[in-house]
Parts: sequence; C-alpha cells; structure tokens
Amino acid sequence: MSAPKNGFIVLMAFLMSLIALSIDSMLPALGEIKKSLSIENANDVQLIISTVFLGMSFGLMLYGPLSDAIGRKKPLYIGISIFIVGSFISLISHNLEVMLLGRFLQGFGAAACRVVSLAMIRDQFSGVEMGKVMSLIMVIFIIVPALAPTIGQFVLFFGSWPLIFGIFILLGLLAMILLRFRQEETLSIDKRIPFSIKNLMNGIKETMRNPISRAYTLVSGLVFGAFVGYLSLSQQILQDQYKLGDKFSYYFGVLALFIGMSSYINSRLVEKFGMEKLSIRSLVGLFSLSSIYMVLMYFSNGETSLYVFLGYLGLSFLFVGILFGNLTSLAIQPLGHIAGVANSVISSIQTFISVGIGAYIGHHYTGNVYPLVISFLVLSLISICIIKFSFNQGEEI
Repeated sequence: MSAPKNGFIVLMAFLMSLIALSIDSMLPALGEIKKSLSIENANDVQLIISTVFLGMSFGLMLYGPLSDAIGRKKPLYIGISIFIVGSFISLISHNLEVMLLGRFLQGFGAAACRVVSLAMIRDQFSGVEMGKVMSLIMVIFIIVPALAPTIGQFVLFFGSWPLIFGIFILLGLLAMILLRFRQEETLSIDKRIPFSIKNLMNGIKETMRNPISRAYTLVSGLVFGAFVGYLSLSQQILQDQYKLGDKFSYYFGVLALFIGMSSYINSRLVEKFGMEKLSIRSLVGLFSLSSIYMVLMYFSNGETSLYVFLGYLGLSFLFVGILFGNLTSLAIQPLGHIAGVANSVISSIQTFISVGIGAYIGHHYTGNVYPLVISFLVLSLISICIIKFSFNQGEEI
C-alpha cells in the first residue's frame, strides 16, 4: 500500500477516533469529577457521558448535507473547532451545568469527524478497495476504545481531570494541522450539491417512510441505547460496585475487545448467512443470554461474582458487535440514491433514541446491575418483535 494511502487511512482513523477518545478516556475520571464539581446525585455524573451522544445526534444531521454542498474539509474545520471550544468549556467548568454544555459541544463538533470521514473515504475508494480501507480503519478504531480508559487513567497519575480536556484540545489542533497540510479536498466542485432545508426534510421523510429503513433505524437505536446505558454505568458498576479502583480501565479495555472480535466474526459470517439472519440470531442470542443471567441473579440475591458478570458482558458484546456492524447497513441499504442524507438521518435518529434510553437506564441504577441486564433483555425482545412484524420473518428466528 502506498505511503499517501497509508497517511489517509491513519488520518481518517484518527478523526473517527476522537469521539471514542472523548467518551471512554473520561470514564476513570468520573469519580474525581463528581467530587470536584460537588455533584450530589451519583447518577447525575452519567450525564457527562450521555450528553456527548446528545450533541452528536444533532450534529450528525447537519454535517453530511453540508459536506455535500461546500466540500469535505470546511465542515471538518468547523466541527473540530466546535469540539475544541467544547473541550475548553469543560476544562474550566466549576459546576455540572457548564461541564454538560462543553460536553454537548464536544459531541456536536465531533459528529463532523464521523460523518465527513466516511464521505471522504467514499470519495476516494469504491468496491473491494473501499472494503479493504474500511477494514484497516476499523482495526485502529476498535483499538482506541480499548486503550482510551487506560490513557485517561494514565493522565490522572500526573494531574487531575482538566488535563484530559487539555489533551482533547491538543488532539483537535493536531487534527486541523494534519487536515491543512496533509489532506487534499476529496469532493470536486462539479460534484457538489447545494445545501437545502427542503432536500434535507425530503430525505428525512423518505428515510422514515421506507419500512425497512424505519424498522432497522429503530432497532439500531434500541440496541445502541442499551450499550449507552452500559457506558454511562460502567464506572459506577465496575469501579465502585465491584471495587476495581484503578484496575477499572483494564477490565473495560478487555470488554471493548469483545466488540472488536465480533466485528471480525461478522466479516467471516456475513457472506454465508447474510446481514438479516445474523442480526436476528444475534438479537435472539442476546435475549436468551440476558434471560439466563437474570435467573442467575435471582438465585444469587441480585449480584453475581465479578467474573460471572464480566462473562455475561463479554458474550453480550459479541452479539452487540455483530448488530452494530449490520443494522445501520440494513437501514441505509434501500436508500442508495440518497445515501449521504440518509446516513445522516439514520445516524442522528439512532443516536437520539439511544441517548434517551441510556439516560433512562442510568437514572434507575441503585447499586446493582438489574437496570442494565433488564435493558438488554427487554430491548432485544422488542427489537425481535419489530423485525418479525415488519418483515414477517418470524419463521427465521
């Protein structure tokens, strides 16, 4: 592979990883932030995670159509600048409200990195070559969530939580420098589409009127909502409830690798079984596994050992990773003629649904894992029903 292509892959992976870094590297610092900002309700600290997703849900809708209209690089400059401003606001915050404003802006800005990076990849590559490039990018992208909490924990050894936001600012500046000097614009002027609110609204209507896109967008939002609940609760459950302390980041990283493993498994199975069957069977597997774990919790007075719980999460993430890899693709599949707008609409609605669900799960945490396990069980069951009654695929389950 040529050096320019290698540089492009690294830059795209770096941009896409800013979101994961801004979420996962903060997890070890939540306890310290709770004390520093005098947050009385322990569950309110979860908002520091979920607010990033809320900001993303609004930004995802904007940057796709904007990048089609004015080119790819300008929206990235705008988004990364907003990300830097949000990081600075969070860095200087002295109460939860200001912190959440900064985190919202971080998510709103970082959404550009997710949407526009994918568009730039589509501009440069297609077919098998695009598949190879995306596979290489995903390898890097998967490693980041596994390492991010350890990075955050490492930073805390040398300073307090504002230092993590200082690093976010430096990473944002580095991204802008690399874009300016190492990356050319990928969308020529003759291929640009004027930005129009009417076109955006038409894209939203067409996406949500399509029964296949509507169903899979809803299902992906439900599944991702359960995962956002896990992200919001992971520090309280692993670091506080199971008393892992500084070891939290290592356990979190290992669990993140299960999603990476499932991405590899999915790539090997999808040609044989197809995305639809894999998604349905993964939902059934997640529901069955959660049902078994609920029985174990019942007979163990609501709390299993750490390693039994980690086993449950690891196996659950194998199913969740397969769902992540397929549901969005299934949602956008019938809308290839408006793929750019449809991707923004689907990602935005998916994220917005997941934020509400994740916040609801986190709010009901009372010192045991029942809210998290119940969410995986109930949401997977609802998802199975949606697919069954939308496409009459009950016989395939």
